Amino acid sequence: MKKTAFLHTLIICLMALSPIAIAQNSDYKSDNFMIRKAQVKHQEETQSMIWEIKVKGKAGATLPKPAGQLDGAPVLGYVFPTTLKPTDVGFNNTPGIVALALTSHPDFDDTPLWDENRDSKFDNDGIVWHPHWVVLTKDKRVKGGLAVKQFKKGDASVKLPPTNPGMPMYMDSPGFQVITKGNIIRVVVPDYRMNNQIDFKFDAVACYMQVNTSKKDKPMLGVYAVYSVASGNLSLPYKAKK
Repeated sequence: MKKTAFLHTLIICLMALSPIAIAQNSDYKSDNFMIRKAQVKHQEETQSMIWEIKVKGKAGATLPKPAGQLDGAPVLGYVFPTTLKPTDVGFNNTPGIVALALTSHPDFDDTPLWDENRDSKFDNDGIVWHPHWVVLTKDKRVKGGLAVKQFKKGDASVKLPPTNPGMPMYMDSPGFQVITKGNIIRVVVPDYRMNNQIDFKFDAVACYMQVNTSKKDKPMLGVYAVYSVASGNLSLPYKAKK
């Protein structure tokens, strides 16, 4: 599917979200996930891109309640869908939308190379807000209509960055610095970690996701509720600023 066609489908899926899908995760719906502004700025001095989401409430203050296991584990996210190519962030060329997702999930740790809470343990800090590059695809099996793209283990055509967490999905754990302060959550991405791309479009979404390891009719990581969209219609209208 061409990227333009996929974007139109993506917009339709999100606009069609039912009140039921939102209500199922109403515990997390608050001003902390009501996006007021999103921007990406290029900082010439440090050769990096600064990605920011400003919310009505306090960014990053709401954390998921543990499920006690991986299957059914909740994931909260502030997500930037982009027009970047999968090859720009270390994946092979594959259909889908490249997104930078800032996530929190207390039931598992998918950043084995990074010690975000600085306690000298590398497998216990999934709840700390951290970034992932992901490829999103349309998925009617979940009420949010989207999921992280999966693949079969051993597929020789799949290429992942060496910092990937080892899951059979187009996901990377790049270890960029995520900062929450007041009503803003931001992440700093070096230019070379995104193929020096500084001309691209993006949007911002606050959402609820969930892990699935037991049901064959559900994706491994799907979007179940969308709380807000910066543009209102996920049209990716914003441009990175130089």
